[in-house]
Amino acid sequence: MYPFQTLRDEAFEANLEIPRRGLAMYTWGNVSAFDPEKGVFAIKPSGVAYDDLKPADLVVVDLDGKVVDGALRPSSDTKTHQVLYREFPGILGITHTHSTYAVAWAQAKRGVPVFGTTHADHGAETVPCTEFMSPEAVQRDYELETGNLIVQTFRQGSIDPLHMAMVLVAGHGPFTWGDSAAKSVYHAAVLEEVCKMAYLTLTLNPQTPSLPEHIIRKHWERKHGAGAYYGQKI
Repeated sequence: MYPFQTLRDEAFEANLEIPRRGLAMYTWGNVSAFDPEKGVFAIKPSGVAYDDLKPADLVVVDLDGKVVDGALRPSSDTKTHQVLYREFPGILGITHTHSTYAVAWAQAKRGVPVFGTTHADHGAETVPCTEFMSPEAVQRDYELETGNLIVQTFRQGSIDPLHMAMVLVAGHGPFTWGDSAAKSVYHAAVLEEVCKMAYLTLTLNPQTPSLPEHIIRKHWERKHGAGAYYGQKI
């Protein structure tokens, strides 16, 4: 046994999904798992290869950014996770990767339009992309301000983070979240595939319009609406 074993185990298993799904090379990514009752999250330690990672290595941090338990330094993106957990109630896991197609859209500083039903099944609107961070914000606290920039993007666009669980940080890459650490990685994999599909769509037809709104709503509602009928009842 080790402190916060359940939380660390959840974060550990989710982090291993990053290389399994081809979402990052080397150490280019991290996942955290949040326990709202204790007000802490477990996150991958900075710069540790996935092959070398052990559950006890995960670092436990509170919402003030203080390390509660752990011998290693937490991910350099820890403050971004901290802001998102504090400002987006209801999310219990966060993933950050540098997956190829999602990063390409972020580098192009473009949100991803809803071109098809695959996207609509997971979000009924454009995947947002932030503005570039200002020089002043970079100087203040880069990782903390990355979280603030994401929050600002959602609030200015009146975007519900529980309905749109994905964002692109301009020039940087994707952050995704969900109701568990595993679901946040699932959304990271979905986002990468949606970004790839959108890129190929625009390559075939640069003038491709967005999917009609009535089809978008149908696909979103059949999975997430009050009368959802996709999947099995539990």
